[in-house]
Amino acid sequence: MFTKPVHTRLLYAAILIAALTLPWYVPDAYIFQIVTMSLLFAIAVSGMNLIIGFTGQASLAHGAFFGIGAYGVAIMTKAGISFWLALPAAALVSAFIGFLVGLPSLRTRGSYFAIVTLCFGVILWIVAGNWIELTGGHNGIFGIPRPSPIPVPVFGSIEFFTQTPLYYLALAALLLTIFVLRRLVYSVFGLSLMAVRNNEPLADAVGINPFATKLISFVIANFIAGLAGGMYAAIIGAVSPSAAGYMMTFNFLIYLILGGMATLSGPVVGAFAIPVVMEFMQFLGDFRMLIFGALLVFVIIYFPQGFVGGLRQLNQKVAAWRQQ
Repeated sequence: MFTKPVHTRLLYAAILIAALTLPWYVPDAYIFQIVTMSLLFAIAVSGMNLIIGFTGQASLAHGAFFGIGAYGVAIMTKAGISFWLALPAAALVSAFIGFLVGLPSLRTRGSYFAIVTLCFGVILWIVAGNWIELTGGHNGIFGIPRPSPIPVPVFGSIEFFTQTPLYYLALAALLLTIFVLRRLVYSVFGLSLMAVRNNEPLADAVGINPFATKLISFVIANFIAGLAGGMYAAIIGAVSPSAAGYMMTFNFLIYLILGGMATLSGPVVGAFAIPVVMEFMQFLGDFRMLIFGALLVFVIIYFPQGFVGGLRQLNQKVAAWRQQ
């Protein structure tokens, strides 16, 4: 097991304390909603990081699987099924469809896999907008029930009618996702993922099954995307085809690239930093996209490993300077 330096652990502890106490110092409901959405996007981007960053497969259908989870929870809870049953069921449906898509598409390599998954995402977006009886068409589904209360012995129950408990629900899901992915990445299977990413023929030569490894990674990534999508639908209370669109996929991809691929903290940094920066540049209107595009080009050229990779490089340079 890899260990972190003391100052890194202290930084993570400070961030965790700041996250746990956030409802006390962020009174603005709008900003609070942005933070909660960033938590859900961080979950989805963490799943994308598993298949793209650690496995090296450019899946461009992540938004589609996010949408499957969102529509799954919306349809099941509107039919009277409890959110706590609908959420894992929707995530499993997303994973199973990912399994069916991955069976043929993962036999391709490189840009071909990206094109196949992109096409699947576009097809799903069209279906979501035109299957009116199931998805409500382009109007979507409204009035999705909030998560039902959780009974707690002695204290009564935890209810999810306000923003604060929904925030803690999203935070708990993100922490659980990071914990599971950390255990996965730093396991033998995680090393197999990176071996396939770095040199697939060599990985095959030493006994790793590249196809099975990529398929398992793809299914897990889509399960996480479906989980995030299901929570998104329940917290927002509505879902439309935009939740399953290719623009959602590209937003996730930008969060991942700018945050830092193949790092556990990169997706979280990207999913929080970019939406907040965009909100602060609202006064610029459409011109903010010019600044955002320039920032994207700058980071890709000078910090190809994203913000987290840039901070690591800076930390290494400071450490080398101190040793001189």
